[in-house]
Amino acid sequence: MARRTLTTAAAFAATATLLLTACGGSNDDSPDDIKGADTGSSTPSASASKADAKAPDLSVPDDLHLVFDFDKPSDSKDAAALDTATNYIRALKHGIVKQDPNDPAYQYYSVGSAAKYAKSQIQAWVDGGWTPTGTDKYFKADTAGVGSTGVLVTFCRNQAKSYSKKIKTGKTHYTKESLDSYQKFSILMRPSPDSADTWKAQQIEVQGRVKECQG
Repeated sequence: MARRTLTTAAAFAATATLLLTACGGSNDDSPDDIKGADTGSSTPSASASKADAKAPDLSVPDDLHLVFDFDKPSDSKDAAALDTATNYIRALKHGIVKQDPNDPAYQYYSVGSAAKYAKSQIQAWVDGGWTPTGTDKYFKADTAGVGSTGVLVTFCRNQAKSYSKKIKTGKTHYTKESLDSYQKFSILMRPSPDSADTWKAQQIEVQGRVKECQG
């Protein structure tokens, strides 16, 4: 994975519209559209930093599988950023499973608008009485340096086999694969002010119906 460098302005100019979608658009506030799922493995990846010894629980039910089909970046900075971005997604889904908008998992891996985004997504699922089930696949990851410390992590998502299940009835809402199944995530990662070994998601932007992810 070749390393690229973007200025902060260029990074956000490319995805400014997506931030608005992520914070309040219909693509991501509705459980029928998110249909997120967490990993079948409850442990962070082996490339996690030493700081992850204090990381929160990310375990999920057995009927929930999250697949990250990523190649590890050769650059150690990019690898750490991608690894933490992955755990941020795991943490977001963990909060949905726990039905807890204040779940400590996403708060450990994010700050600022990324933390607010996670909380809003979890709250939407809680309000709807839904929980995720099935298999959620993330793939085609890329990284680019932003300024002196930041890394913009991007990847595609295929949620065709990820479904929402009504908690009270146990009934699963199934959908067929279409362009709506494909999304692109952009997450700005930076080292924590408290520790250079700990990365945090600062902003997340999500674009729906992405043809480049479907192809």
